Amino acid sequence: PGTGESIPWQSPRARPPGLAGESPRAAYSSGGEIGPGRWRRWSFEACRLAADLPEPLPARLLGRGTGLPALADCFREAHFPAAEDRAALALRRLAYQELLENQAVIRDRRLRHRQHAGEALPLDTGSELASRWLGSLPFKPTGDQQQAIAAIGRELAGTEPMGRLLMGEVGSGKTVVAIHAMLEAVGSGAQAALMAPTEVLAGQHFTTLGALLEGTGVEIGLLTGSTGTGERQALLAGLAEGRIGIVVGTHALLEEPVEFKRLGLAVVDEEHRFGVRQRAGLDAKAPPGHAAHLLHMSATPIPRTLALTAYGDLEVTALRELPAGRMPVTTEVISEAGRSEAFARLRAELDRGRQAFVVCPLVEESPLVEGRAAAAEAERLAAAELAGYEVGLLHGQMKTSQKEIAMAAFADGRTDVLVATTVIEVGIDVPNATVMVIEGADRFGLSQLHQLRGRIGRGRHGGTCFLFSESSGARAAKRLGALASSADGFRLAELDLEMRGEGEIAGTRQHGLPRFRVASLPRDIELLEAARQDLGSMDELELQILAASIAAPDQDERMEQAA
Repeated sequence: PGTGESIPWQSPRARPPGLAGESPRAAYSSGGEIGPGRWRRWSFEACRLAADLPEPLPARLLGRGTGLPALADCFREAHFPAAEDRAALALRRLAYQELLENQAVIRDRRLRHRQHAGEALPLDTGSELASRWLGSLPFKPTGDQQQAIAAIGRELAGTEPMGRLLMGEVGSGKTVVAIHAMLEAVGSGAQAALMAPTEVLAGQHFTTLGALLEGTGVEIGLLTGSTGTGERQALLAGLAEGRIGIVVGTHALLEEPVEFKRLGLAVVDEEHRFGVRQRAGLDAKAPPGHAAHLLHMSATPIPRTLALTAYGDLEVTALRELPAGRMPVTTEVISEAGRSEAFARLRAELDRGRQAFVVCPLVEESPLVEGRAAAAEAERLAAAELAGYEVGLLHGQMKTSQKEIAMAAFADGRTDVLVATTVIEVGIDVPNATVMVIEGADRFGLSQLHQLRGRIGRGRHGGTCFLFSESSGARAAKRLGALASSADGFRLAELDLEMRGEGEIAGTRQHGLPRFRVASLPRDIELLEAARQDLGSMDELELQILAASIAAPDQDERMEQAA
């Protein structure tokens, strides 16, 4: 393609239909020197070659009255349909196959995790330590937290390894549920690990656990890429000997030298930031012949449609209730004309002894990308709107030691305002922070904005979030208006999906969510439900044929090689 050479037709009668406009045809965008006519000729040749592709779906699924065409027919009808409704039907069948294969992969992932027995943790002894700790807290768990604790406890006591996703609203108390589960494991004589995607978040968890578990007698360790050699050796010895009951860490926990005496439970925080292989690596740390119980946590509420396609191998528990006394956060969309007033209100909060965040979409300014950059904005604010106040800087490109210093200064109140990128999206808990300014808010998804504003109002003073938009379009105004009018993270996640589509959700590829070629969620949720149901009804031979199709080289690649 692109050389200007024509593909030779093997038969003079094999002409692509639709070239003279006598029947419906697909629309092809021209790309550089390649015009739509040439795309149609190539597509016709590829569709002819596709006739040799094996059919992965059972005949009974195609002939049960759905009218779904066979695979080879789908490609022809999608590009050169005899009627427009035939094209829609062909695309529907291709979308169905994508979703069916997705669910088959998830099914196999669940079976692989459960091919080893989980170690049943005797909760008659383990629950004593956890219950004593829970009763010492200065607040009563919410109903959702109590239900989650009970469900996790039942699974830890069983021989089938737990695989559960704990989703929670910002500030809903996921950490309390996770700590209770880890104490149940430690109390029963096993060990627990908490894996976080970044050193900043791992450090935050280590500090939080140290404060909450003081007096319990449980030894806690921290293992990251920055852990010194001497400290690392002592930590590894403590894990191998079983002295360390709970270890917090990053991907460093998956390294070969890390051995546990008896790993019973692994908690994976911000689950969507880890790959499947990384999560599965924790199973290798369990005792021989066993699989660790896995508790995945996500502070980002995930729409059900995406949860089914990304985490269908996990049982899902949602924490929707907020603890009593949690103050609301007011969100306002601010135009450029209102910037001065917004910063005046921010300074008023600083004068009351509070603190604030300023979130920027970039680390450094770029001539290729518009938007305020954190490093430059911190310097500008310190000399302009925030002159006289202590302004700090935090972003992902800083060294670990620099991040720790910046976070410690803000947590201790020595810094009034922290200018940062989205590195503060999760795990940052500074109750005295009551104001957040988000620059370029239209660049972020609703769920991410909801996560960011969850960093304020965590104390008894509430909070205000100012959204500055770089776009004046109706679409951006609709999205930001939805955020300002709703505090329900689960509803915002659904809205984000509806407005932007699953293929456009920021970072879906990095966050472990699927990217479909034909299927689209939530549009095809009915097909997804049908695929899940049909997969459950397939016999072993049908599953083997489907698995062979999934394991084979990519169909597009095969067609390209054939051409």
